[in-house]
Amino acid sequence: MSDLTLRGLTKRFGNSAAVDDLHLDVASGEAVVLLGPSGCGKTTTLRMIAGFERPSAGTISIGDSVVAGEGTFVPPEKRRVGMVFQSYALWPHMTVADNVAFGLTTRRPRPGKDELRAKAEDAMEMVQLPGLGARYPHELSGGQQQRVSLARALVTRPGVLLLDEPLSNLDSRLREDMRRHIRGLQQELGITMVYITHDRTEALGLADRVVSLRAGRIQQVAPPADIYSRPTSGFVARALGPANLLPGVWGTDRTTCRLVTGQTIETAQVASARSTDEPVICVRPHDIELASGDETNGAITDVSFLGDETHYRITLDDWDGVVEAHDRGFDRFEVGDRIAVRANTRRLSFVDAA
Repeated sequence: MSDLTLRGLTKRFGNSAAVDDLHLDVASGEAVVLLGPSGCGKTTTLRMIAGFERPSAGTISIGDSVVAGEGTFVPPEKRRVGMVFQSYALWPHMTVADNVAFGLTTRRPRPGKDELRAKAEDAMEMVQLPGLGARYPHELSGGQQQRVSLARALVTRPGVLLLDEPLSNLDSRLREDMRRHIRGLQQELGITMVYITHDRTEALGLADRVVSLRAGRIQQVAPPADIYSRPTSGFVARALGPANLLPGVWGTDRTTCRLVTGQTIETAQVASARSTDEPVICVRPHDIELASGDETNGAITDVSFLGDETHYRITLDDWDGVVEAHDRGFDRFEVGDRIAVRANTRRLSFVDAA
């Protein structure tokens, strides 16, 4: 497998930059997920890597070869890149086996029929579709069609595998199954993978590193556990799941910070936090602790029972915002209950508010 290097990658449409000076290194065998909302530039980035779009500036290297840059543009079929599309993009008049083998038929010299059949069967075995080569796409379920699309991308043994929100058309159970299958294949085969999604569960479950994108620019790059527990901004925090962004007040010399929950935390080891006059602290809803008692500081305003956990919304006495808490119990509190609200001070991070 090949590594992938993006340097100053930019794509403009008119006066607007869909991708703006993007720098990224993907190691051989690494799984990187580009995460962001619609319009953040993730699909445009993937299309430039695949060769479907020409960059306005910057370079793309796969292994030791520059495939896009000043005076250089290698067409898609010569990049050793496999692509899995959101729409599957299967030929309806071709059998499953012919769809899977299609990428091999464009090679010169073209493999013989026996070789094409054998390689297609091997690829279908990889995606757990043995014996379905004679069927047509319309005779398969959505999940099976997605596996065919994945087999077609893998059959050419690409240096880099690109996936464009491939699970968005599947129901939740199939998405979970396919996510696990793709991750398992990627690790088993050591595939260099770039996957794009706006779904945080897919990003956290598939990636060795998550790349948070906003308006064509990288906001943060980190392993899943790090980017989830230590986001650098409110935008990144919310992209990875529900987050309480709580204001704080500095103590003397900014070595301590007082939260709106009434707690005081030490900040001596968080040098970057002290660079702003108005600190903002990110606390995940699972790290908000609720208790009944005499010393209360908030009231329950909404309760949602979701089976394995209950979601609470709370107003605090000393803040006009709303705190969200996710609790593993149920029937603990009702709307109107006065409670004590505390943040787990071992699991919080200072963030930029924006």
